[in-house]
Amino acid sequence: MDTLNILYLVGALLIFASIMASTLSARLGVPLLLLFLVVGMLAGEEGLLGIEFSQYALANFVGQAALACILLDGGLRTSFKSFRVGLKPAVTLATWGVLATVLVLGVFVTWLLDVDWRIGLLMAAIVGSTDAAAVFSLLRNGGVKLNDRVQATLELESGANDPLAILLVTGLIALNVDPAGQTLFGFLGLLLQQLGFGLGMGLLFGYLLARLLPKVHLAEGMYAILILSAGLSVFAATNLIGGSGFLAAYLTGVLIGNYKVRATEHVMRVMDSFAWLSQAVLFVVLGLLVTPSNVIDVWPYSVAITAFMILIARPLAVYSSVKPFRFKDREVGFISWVGLRGAVPITLAILPVMAGVDGAFMLFDVAFGVVVLSLVLQGTTIPFMANLFKVRIPNNKDPEAEHEVWVSDKASITLYEFEVKPGAFAIGRHPKGISMRISPDEISIFALIRNQKIVIVDEETKLKCGDRVWYAMRGNHAAQIARIFNDITIDRKTIDDFYGDWLLSPSAKLEDLPFSKDVMSSTSLTAKLRSKPDNAPSLWQKTVAEYVKASLETAPVSGDTVAINNEWSLVVKEVDDKGKLRSVGLKRDKLITSV
Repeated sequence: MDTLNILYLVGALLIFASIMASTLSARLGVPLLLLFLVVGMLAGEEGLLGIEFSQYALANFVGQAALACILLDGGLRTSFKSFRVGLKPAVTLATWGVLATVLVLGVFVTWLLDVDWRIGLLMAAIVGSTDAAAVFSLLRNGGVKLNDRVQATLELESGANDPLAILLVTGLIALNVDPAGQTLFGFLGLLLQQLGFGLGMGLLFGYLLARLLPKVHLAEGMYAILILSAGLSVFAATNLIGGSGFLAAYLTGVLIGNYKVRATEHVMRVMDSFAWLSQAVLFVVLGLLVTPSNVIDVWPYSVAITAFMILIARPLAVYSSVKPFRFKDREVGFISWVGLRGAVPITLAILPVMAGVDGAFMLFDVAFGVVVLSLVLQGTTIPFMANLFKVRIPNNKDPEAEHEVWVSDKASITLYEFEVKPGAFAIGRHPKGISMRISPDEISIFALIRNQKIVIVDEETKLKCGDRVWYAMRGNHAAQIARIFNDITIDRKTIDDFYGDWLLSPSAKLEDLPFSKDVMSSTSLTAKLRSKPDNAPSLWQKTVAEYVKASLETAPVSGDTVAINNEWSLVVKEVDDKGKLRSVGLKRDKLITSV
């Protein structure tokens, strides 16, 4: 009994320490997942607690379950809008991109480690795919707002590339253990089976569960448990019939998350807790499993493989995958850099150990080193690289908090909290006047909090700096309210610097743009038109939206820039859920000087 209580105590303390370490993550600029790993290593056999843990089968069991939970939660938060702009490039990255990375990196690893090509390819396959836990955690919680095309591509890739990565690892393990029993057609058949069953099971049960939830009436806290258990059931059942359980769990989450009903009102917050618990447990267990001295012994190999993967293999794979979809070079560069590795490579590295492949322990230690380097080098530099490659867009200053309240099975009202910041337009104004200014029929005051107390709103009420106002809303007005409550001088400068000083309607014609005649006559656009006189009249009659879409040759997203000449450019500001432009900025990149 004492032994059991000691296990409870140690396990709970490790999770407690991991969660407390999260308070240091933002201050130190270190990815939280790396801190989870460090906590596990400190508790391991060469750490402070000296816990000897070498249960690879148990670690694999924990890893599979945790990754399924993380992917399910990631799917719940993936909007169908992401599929509109990122599905095709993400699928290409998750298939050809993974294969290209493994082939290029495998040649290098075979030369570097001086091993058989089968071992070299196995090492490359272990670290060849991006990790959903790392991508979802660092992109969604890193405080960096990326343009939708880049963010959607990275997230969908990480959720969809596990089937091929797992298949490559299992196939190469079999090739190392029993070379004579493996054929190319058998491998391709297994790949189609994994993808086909994973896709079919995810779509089928995701659709059925999404329609089932509104018909089930449970206590509020039970819905998240129901979704989690159903998602894990789909994961396990898909694996049993030979499909990709990870892909099925992700797609199940996508379909449930995009079918919003009263039953899922509290699910997101609870599932967020489940996902964080899964990440903490997973990375702590993997930290316990590793022996730091062994990782240090092969550290030069980890450094070389990481450098080659980040600088050569990943960029080649990304460029050949997404360039056909009209991605800009700066977007290709950023996607190449954010090929984050996390729990998946370490979990995959457990499989050769369990299969008894020669040199498997070395592969595990090298893979662990690659993950640590990836989290440190790539995870900590996401904000810097987003600015460097110019894929970062201004933050919309989202509300401080929001809570959805369902008043019937199909109707809901959302409560949003806004804080009055210094320099805000809201200072000195009545909270009801702000709602009347935007949409009196869809926005109502719910509460005013001042000095931690609820204040009764009367006709004389004026907002002060530090006040917190809760509004009940129908419709998409939160961003407009947020702008009124934030510092208008800082926000306006940031927005103007990015989108330009003029805001255009997409229906405005090119000939109506606010250029002077001298500037218009000097533009490369005009020169282009004059070289083709037959096209000039029709092109000048084009609207801003038509010109932007024709120039991009892909679905527009906020932050897309279309140059008119070396001084003027159009910057997409808002796009609705159907891909239709709502507003476009006109930006002057540099002042024109008279000659």
